Amino acid sequence: MVRIMNPTPPPLPRLHGGPDALGVPLHDFSTNSNACGPCPPALLAVQQADATRYPDASYTALREQLAHRHGVARERVLLAGSASEFIFRISAAVAQQCNLNERTVWLPPHSYGDYAHAAQAWGLTPTAQAQEVSLRWCCDPSSPLGAPQPELARLCEPSPAPLASGRLTAPPSLVVLDRAYEPLRLDGAVAVSAEALHQVWQLWSPNKALGLTGVRAAYVIAPLDSEAMVATLERLCPSWPLGAHGVALLQAWVQPEVQAWLAQSLHTLREWKALQTSMLSALGWTCLPSVANFFCARPSQALDLNAVRAAGIKLRDTSSFGLPGHIRLSVQPPAAQDALNTVLQSRLNVSSGQLIASAAAEKMASFQTLDNLRKEAALGKREDVESFLERVPNVPAQAGDAPLSVDHLDHGH
Repeated sequence: MVRIMNPTPPPLPRLHGGPDALGVPLHDFSTNSNACGPCPPALLAVQQADATRYPDASYTALREQLAHRHGVARERVLLAGSASEFIFRISAAVAQQCNLNERTVWLPPHSYGDYAHAAQAWGLTPTAQAQEVSLRWCCDPSSPLGAPQPELARLCEPSPAPLASGRLTAPPSLVVLDRAYEPLRLDGAVAVSAEALHQVWQLWSPNKALGLTGVRAAYVIAPLDSEAMVATLERLCPSWPLGAHGVALLQAWVQPEVQAWLAQSLHTLREWKALQTSMLSALGWTCLPSVANFFCARPSQALDLNAVRAAGIKLRDTSSFGLPGHIRLSVQPPAAQDALNTVLQSRLNVSSGQLIASAAAEKMASFQTLDNLRKEAALGKREDVESFLERVPNVPAQAGDAPLSVDHLDHGH
């Protein structure tokens, strides 16, 4: 008997912002890192980390510090090498616990690509129905829009897993709330009650907020009564998911001086964001609403991102997020905004033929204007001017007025 195997789907393309084959961009609008960073005390903590020794394999002190910050039991704190590492790990855990026909996942319409990459890697089938799935992803502020996720409160309510043959065949669906951009929220608050937050998996990755994206470190606050899944996730975790620098970053994260710096940076980011959106709007771009330190915008005309990158500026196309025709931009300092403005106005996306035609039209218009003025001047008569002046009321000159004679109106003066 010949066994027919289902073909393996090709891997989804992985597109990210930040440095690329051309190196580090001079002005990088493509990542959502805090442009006020790096946070000085956090950077110092990372630089002083003792990389000559292993961290405590159980991360006892770090778990205690994170648990205290969030007001939860230490057992509810899980550590991860990065947000992406945990995305793949929890997808693997869901796949292990579900039958093949129950491995379903719901993704927001526009979302971080690793949700879909992990689903594909572990055989989770994306579905348009948010209810009755094995795994449900949420993110607020959302990516790439930087806006509140619609119906977030409803989506954060756990729901029964899919039914098979009239009986419950799996635990209730897992809901993960990705809070990577919560520390960078510039307006409003998350639209989920404190009670509801205790029912979802909260994923935190503070390196963006601290302007230290090169340090990979994240943590998770598990829901109440999730000991079995916590144990599964711990079994799937390799030893020492965090190195010394990741530990230093997360320990700095809970310190008051770091949180004070972050709060001050949000004031600066609000001011920079207002300047940046105004600049783009003046160029004809349509900026979409956002509550975070990044937003999406539709250019006024097609934009050659390779030409922009060659000029030292990197932007993030959002087609891979399911949002074609838009660009995601992080909020950057005024100097970077000025550089972007210059590049966007330099007509990088205009052909040489268009430039020649435009220049010729401008020159022709100036010639026509000068010719019209000469023709109008030739029609003028001295007696018409004198007749007009006679109708002007005879009143005393005001301070600063100079005497005017008809001779001053002769040609050549």
